[in-house]
Amino acid sequence: MANKVLPWLMSTQMLFLAVMINAKVPALIVFGDSSVDAGNNNYINTIAKSNFKPYGRDLEDGRPTGRFSNGRLATDFISEAFGIKSLVPAYLDPKYSIKDFSTGVCFASAGSGFDNATSDVLSVIPMWKELEYYKEYQRKLRNYLGETMANTMLSEALHMISAGTNDFLENYYVFSGRSSEFTIDEYMIFLTGIARGFVEEIYLLGGRRITLGGLPPMGCLPLERATNFMSTSACNDDYNKVAMDFNGRLKALADELTAKLNGSRVVYLDVYDKLVEINEKPSIYGFENVEVGCCGTGLFEMAYLCNRRNPLTCKDASKYVYWDAFHPTERMGYILADNLMKTSLAQFV
Repeated sequence: MANKVLPWLMSTQMLFLAVMINAKVPALIVFGDSSVDAGNNNYINTIAKSNFKPYGRDLEDGRPTGRFSNGRLATDFISEAFGIKSLVPAYLDPKYSIKDFSTGVCFASAGSGFDNATSDVLSVIPMWKELEYYKEYQRKLRNYLGETMANTMLSEALHMISAGTNDFLENYYVFSGRSSEFTIDEYMIFLTGIARGFVEEIYLLGGRRITLGGLPPMGCLPLERATNFMSTSACNDDYNKVAMDFNGRLKALADELTAKLNGSRVVYLDVYDKLVEINEKPSIYGFENVEVGCCGTGLFEMAYLCNRRNPLTCKDASKYVYWDAFHPTERMGYILADNLMKTSLAQFV
């Protein structure tokens, strides 16, 4: 048996090496929140789930995966654009193995944030635990590919981090804990410090290509429009200003860490400007609705409130910027991914 297994293993490794040689980015490794969670929350005890219809209805097989979308996420489109694969698998999904994860894996958890207190709100996977899973993954990868090949893959892989929105909208502005402890400026400094430590940890673990995703104009999310009682259906300008300020800190952090961490490229990914542009001129992009989500009334529904029994869910999600009250549609995810591939991520192509 050993004589039969060894040639197969060697041929598998040679094939993977050939893929790495021909691909500038051999794998996508994803951390963060619901903006990039491919279904890890399916396997933990939390209400922050989307593994039921109508979520996933526009995927090829119409099957909900745990993605907070009607279809694929921006990270899935980015993976495909790099020629890797069309869906980045969730690490906790038992149907996948290290062979699947060797070209891309998602550790993200919907409801998480840089702040541990944020993940406690909905009992989801904190960012420090995502890093622990990443370390476990590295051990499996080295056993699968061998030390040298695994180290090469990890250094060439694109490590993507998308978090922060929940820290403000699910934590700071909802509960008194952090807001009584920090001013908003102090909280941004606190979160930026955590983000710095997270990137530095990935670097120490061998990652050299790392992206920091910026916040969207979070005051324009349907949920925030609906609860902005000072101006019906208008964006919450205060929240948008916080997003812009925090994004400026993330961009500065990316530049600082690239200069500090030898051989690294830490890149800030801007999604704010494109979303503002689409919010202001949706028809240019073929959208008919930007104020509410497709699911239900589109004002408050997400997770279990967005379900197949809701008669108000729209027929064509491609006409909507948002799928539920918090998350973009698949088409919006594609537009964001396409814009990033043509701008910040073009250097890796």
